[in-house]
Amino acid sequence: MDGRPPIPIQSIDEPGLKISSDLLRSMRQEVAGLLGRNQLGFPGAQPVSFTRKHLDELRRQDYYVCEKSDGIRYLLYLTEDETGGEIQYLIDRKNDYWFINAGNLHFPTPAGEQTFHKATLLDGELVIDDLGNGRKEPRYLVFDCLVMDGQALMSRELSKRLGYFQEQIFKPYEDLLKKYPEERQFQPFFVEMKDMQVAYGVQHVFDHVIRKLRHGNDGLIFTCLRSEYKAGTDPHILKWKEADENTIDFMWKLHFPTVEPNEQERAEGVTESFVDYEAAPAVDLLAYHGSNGADPYQYYAPLHLEEQEWEILKSLGDPLDERIVEVYMDEQKRWRLSRFRDDKTDGNHISVVNSVIESIRDGVTKEDLLGAAKSIRDNWKAREQAARSKR
Repeated sequence: MDGRPPIPIQSIDEPGLKISSDLLRSMRQEVAGLLGRNQLGFPGAQPVSFTRKHLDELRRQDYYVCEKSDGIRYLLYLTEDETGGEIQYLIDRKNDYWFINAGNLHFPTPAGEQTFHKATLLDGELVIDDLGNGRKEPRYLVFDCLVMDGQALMSRELSKRLGYFQEQIFKPYEDLLKKYPEERQFQPFFVEMKDMQVAYGVQHVFDHVIRKLRHGNDGLIFTCLRSEYKAGTDPHILKWKEADENTIDFMWKLHFPTVEPNEQERAEGVTESFVDYEAAPAVDLLAYHGSNGADPYQYYAPLHLEEQEWEILKSLGDPLDERIVEVYMDEQKRWRLSRFRDDKTDGNHISVVNSVIESIRDGVTKEDLLGAAKSIRDNWKAREQAARSKR
C-alpha cells in the first residue's frame, strides 16, 4: 500500500468510472432486486416543496430537520465484485452508476477490520468542503440507509434506519480511520452522518450547523420519523427554502430570430432571409408532464435572457438547446437562468412545478419557522407524554 498517490475525487459531477451497457443493466437489476422493486429507475426518495400547510404537519407529526447541502445527490452502493472483493458505486439521479475506482474505501463490519459490508445501500449528498488555504476535501454526507447487508430497512422508521447506519457502518468506519490516520490521504472521499435535529431545533440548525459548514447550503430538509422510505416523490420529506431562493428545473427551447440580409450581406450574395444564431433567442421553458403522453414536455412560461447573459452562453462553445436548466423568479416575476442541470435527465414534473409555485406564493420565511418552533415542541412533548401514559 506504500507509494500510492493521494487520490481524492476531483469532481463531484464525475466521482468515478461511469459504467455502461450490459454491466449497467446488470447493476440496475441487482439494486432493484435488493430493494424488492420491479422498476429499474432511480430508487431515491424526492422531497416536496415546503408550504404553509406544512407548519401544521410539523406540529402534527415528529420530524427531523437537517441542512440541505449544495452538492450532488447520490446513493452509495456497497457491494462486492466477481472475485468477492470490496467495491462501491455512486448512483446519481440519472440512474447512472459510477464505480469508485480508487479502491481505498473500506467499510468494516463490527465483526472485524477484515470484514466488509455488502448488499448495502445508503442515501446522501456528495459535497466539496473548503478547508481553507486552497485545500478542498470531498465528503459524502449520509442521511438515510435503505438496505444493510441484504436486510431491507425501508419499512422501518427513520430513527431506526439511521441508528443501524451509525452503529453498524459509520462507527466501525470512523474507528478504522482513527486507528490508521495515515490512510486518510488515500481516501477518494470521507463519509459522515448528516447532522439531524428534532424539528423544533431549527434555531440550532440556523445558528450553529449552517454557520459552521465548509460547503454551500441550499435550505432545510424535514423528514418524518415515523414514515417508511418511499421511492419517488415522498410527501413526508419537506424541502424548505426562502421564497426568493426557490428554483425549478425545466427544459428550455431556444427560438432564434429570422432576419432579412442587410446591405453588406446582400453585396456578399445573401439574398434570402436567414436564422440569426448570433442574436439572443426567445426562450421557452417546458415543463415535464411524464413519459406516458405523446409529448412529455409542454410549454410553461418564457425565460427572460439578457444580452450579456447570451454573450456568456455563446462563449461556452457547448450545445445549448433543449437542456435542463434551473431557473428562479426575479423581483419583476420573470424567470431567469440560474444554472444548467446536466445531472438530471428530465426537468421537474408539472406536479413539482405547481408545488414550488405554491411554495413561492406562500413564502414561509425563516422567521415563520422559528416562530412555529415552540408550538412544534409543545405538540411533540404532548405526544411523548400521551405515549408514556399508555404504557
